[in-house]
Amino acid sequence: MAEDGKPAFAAERRERILELVRANGAMALRDIANQVRASEVTVRRDVRALEAEGLIDRRRGGAALPGRLGHEQSYAQKTRQAAPEKLAIAKAAARLVEDDDAIVIGAGSTTEALARELVGRQNLTVVTNSLLVAQALANANGVDVVLTGGSLRGSILALVGAAAEQSLQGLRVHRAFVSGNGLTAERGLSTPNPAVASVDRAMVATAQEIVVLADNTKIGADTMVQTVAPEQISQLITDNHADPEVLMTLEDMGTDVHVAVLAVDRGE
Repeated sequence: MAEDGKPAFAAERRERILELVRANGAMALRDIANQVRASEVTVRRDVRALEAEGLIDRRRGGAALPGRLGHEQSYAQKTRQAAPEKLAIAKAAARLVEDDDAIVIGAGSTTEALARELVGRQNLTVVTNSLLVAQALANANGVDVVLTGGSLRGSILALVGAAAEQSLQGLRVHRAFVSGNGLTAERGLSTPNPAVASVDRAMVATAQEIVVLADNTKIGADTMVQTVAPEQISQLITDNHADPEVLMTLEDMGTDVHVAVLAVDRGE
């Protein structure tokens, strides 16, 4: 059987892509290509065809279920998406943290990965609203963890609300490390949920410098609520599959952009 003159395996591959996107909510093209054992060029063509049928939406560097602007993925979905990229970003971000430092770390799977990289630091104070960041550092003898108050948001395992925001008032730290669901040169960092955005804004207000951690699936994506305006972003740490046009625009606006190269792309 053929589909638009193409062999049957193209139809089977597209069905598999659709299954993957339905299971994960959104995926990077790189991850889809690995799963279906095809090139990113082939997958991009398949995604374009599926979008034409109204089955999925294209995103910069990836694909999502239709109408997912403003939709928040589950934490398990976020953890699976672009995992190697997040680890590379976390390792690069950890190099900005020194002993005797005081920092804020927001919620997210990339910031959780950063927290694991900080075990072994000495006289480090970490303020966070993320239960998973706190857990990752709970047994780190040289790290003092300050957990905000607030109401638990189960989808991200983090504390939000007025109590969380009030507990951050009056604090001053060196850097804030935050993530989100989208990053554009026009609106900066964004997230689908107003409560999450509000506490993230309170967190970055405590810091001298704001460092955004965003893998390639977030670059060029835009969600409902702005968290950090582009001109506020001191540094961006992303991976080498991010849209270079967005990165260059952010650099022109004054953001210091760091690109973490994946080990596989270095030939390791």
